[in-house]
Amino acid sequence: MKTVPLGSQKKQVSIVGLGGEGVLRTYDKQNEAQQVINEALQQNISYCDCARVYSDSELYYGSVWKNSPEQRETIFQTSKSASRDRDGALADLSASLQRLQTEYLDLWQIHDVRTEEDLAAISGTGGALEAFVTAREKGLVKNIGVTGHHDPHILTKAVEQWPVDTVLMPVNPAEQVLGGFLTHTLETARNKDVAVIGMKVLGAGHYVTPKLGLTAEVLIRYALSCGITLAIVGCSTAEEVRELATAATLPPLTEAEKEQITDLFTPHARQNAFYRGVI
Repeated sequence: MKTVPLGSQKKQVSIVGLGGEGVLRTYDKQNEAQQVINEALQQNISYCDCARVYSDSELYYGSVWKNSPEQRETIFQTSKSASRDRDGALADLSASLQRLQTEYLDLWQIHDVRTEEDLAAISGTGGALEAFVTAREKGLVKNIGVTGHHDPHILTKAVEQWPVDTVLMPVNPAEQVLGGFLTHTLETARNKDVAVIGMKVLGAGHYVTPKLGLTAEVLIRYALSCGITLAIVGCSTAEEVRELATAATLPPLTEAEKEQITDLFTPHARQNAFYRGVI
């Protein structure tokens, strides 16, 4: 498994991560979720994504780390808070640490920033950003980040204005056509030495069309060819985890290969970027 240095401590992390969607964003599927997490560990996938609002995802990870605390130290455990105020974010962090059975997070992310109102609330007096910075100073979290998939203009502002270590954003052929995330946000992050983590790589599975050559493997390699730090993909089975790990061992796509895939998305790029909503 290829790795990259990530965060202020430059911890080596796999270039693909286990996303918090798929079977992890469910309730009462402990056995299935543990199979996916354990397979990820077997495949040396060390970036583990989840969020406070992702159903039982934190509990699933926590059940693994409780029984294998030594493995917890080898992985890069993340979570997210969608609270916009300081007290709400700190309450989320306390709950996340308890549910994840860990004393710290490798990365805590300000979740799903969409609007100017979000920016103002989070960065204002008593806003969530205060909680994130304080948690990093106290060592409760090693790094802080921001996530967004709605408006690249807003996410770019967050990267510009906030002291974040990472940004999580959509990376796929539709975004290559539309621009925004893969132009302005990516460029801003690079200029600030902020790590870029790709999500929506498979479009929640909607982009996977083998008849057109759009396999999960190809789409993952596409994302990794876009100049990002790493990509995360939600998985529902151990087989999907193995497919994710295999894609990480293959070379990035050539520019010609990328262009062929991008062309397939050009006529309906806006519809394919369904997660953006109405801007």
